[in-house]
Amino acid sequence: MADNPNCDLKSLSPLQLFQRVTEQGEKVRALKAGKAPKDEIDAAVRMLLSLKLSYKATTGQDYQAGLPPKDLVLINNGTNKEEDEDFVDPWTVQTSNAKGVDYDKLIVRFGSSKIDTDLINRIERATGQKPHRFLRRGIFFSHRDMDQILDAYENKKSFYLYTGRGPSSQAMHVGHLIPFIFTKWLQEVFDVPLIIQLTDDEKYLWKDLTTEKAYEYARENAKDIIACGFDINKTFIFSDLDYLGTSTGFYKNIVKVQKHVTFNQVKGIFGFTDSDCIGKISFPAIQAAPSFSSSFPQIFNGKENIQCLIPCAIDQDPYFRMTRDVAPRIGQPKPALLHSVFFPALQGAQTKMSASDPNSSIFLTDTPKQIKTKINKHAFSGGRDTIEEHRKYGGNCDVDVSFMYLTFFLEDDDRLEQLKQAYTSGELLTGELKKVLIETLQPLIAAHQERRKQVTDEIVKQFMTPRKLAFEF
Repeated sequence: MADNPNCDLKSLSPLQLFQRVTEQGEKVRALKAGKAPKDEIDAAVRMLLSLKLSYKATTGQDYQAGLPPKDLVLINNGTNKEEDEDFVDPWTVQTSNAKGVDYDKLIVRFGSSKIDTDLINRIERATGQKPHRFLRRGIFFSHRDMDQILDAYENKKSFYLYTGRGPSSQAMHVGHLIPFIFTKWLQEVFDVPLIIQLTDDEKYLWKDLTTEKAYEYARENAKDIIACGFDINKTFIFSDLDYLGTSTGFYKNIVKVQKHVTFNQVKGIFGFTDSDCIGKISFPAIQAAPSFSSSFPQIFNGKENIQCLIPCAIDQDPYFRMTRDVAPRIGQPKPALLHSVFFPALQGAQTKMSASDPNSSIFLTDTPKQIKTKINKHAFSGGRDTIEEHRKYGGNCDVDVSFMYLTFFLEDDDRLEQLKQAYTSGELLTGELKKVLIETLQPLIAAHQERRKQVTDEIVKQFMTPRKLAFEF
């Protein structure tokens, strides 16, 4: 391409401009490293400055290496049509592909590492346990520094787990269980402390809620989380609205993060605008702080060098990319991460579920009859239009929501493979596949509801009281 500073720049999207600036910067560095002629370097630098000016004019923000505009991920699924691109940020997940987001491209865009067979085998050797089905099936598919966690564990050095929940409604749905099911398994096989953050302050800032209602949702969600079976002696659950005012260590870390992240950076990462309240702008530091053991002096005896492992959906990664960037500058270890795929809505994998749409998912409060009705009526099918066509051509498991849900909740690998083969061949009809899902989810949710009934306000209080856990540091 000719080095015409204005060559079609107006037609480029913010992300395309960002990529052009990045590429041009690399070109300038390569020319300087190769001791190219001065006029050639000068021309490349002029082009770089022009691109940066275009980027600022388009986005309203200065170019910063490694921080795409609004941290909005655009992944082209093999076409140049704008409607065929995936959009992922901490609040929005959209794709036009019925199979869902292209996670391989997301790994490349976010700069994380794929969880491969070697890593899964290493986890199995380290723990002596069969890998969780979420690992076996690629539901947790990406990581940052999990190899370092295993290095430490194999050398008898401890780490801790941190995950969270934004309590935006009283009832959680089955998709909300995914990080907690996996975190419970991690806690059991590694025998480590667990911190669970309830970001009721975030929901107050983003939603039309009072602080009292946000805190009430936090306590109600805590009951669902506790009902997953966490050990009270090894788990601390806290509400931001509650804990922040009681822990000097926690607030000190928030302030340290705040000092080392500029307003421009936080705008670049999260897409905040000048009209956003300052609470939103400062919130990422609050989500970052539990990544550091000194935020919990009562658990870690004031030690600052205990590494953290964060299991979460990959849309939360921007918070922790920021955290990992800040950590060395405030003398803290970088948190490691394990990323999960998104749990699909009943209507299909194009978007995340909405707590405000009761038909977008199966809720933990649903009755057996509601579960059956929702799946039969709303679960997107990969089957054919007629039984004759289905028998002849077979169904598509890649887009069938009932099969997707079974990959999350059906433990038996052989049974899952049998269902896949039978559905793909046309032997198994859509209604029959939905029946298998109904029979899988009904007892699972009924058992959860029974456990939740046993979670009293007093038990919630015990989990949420700052205290020493059953570990020595």
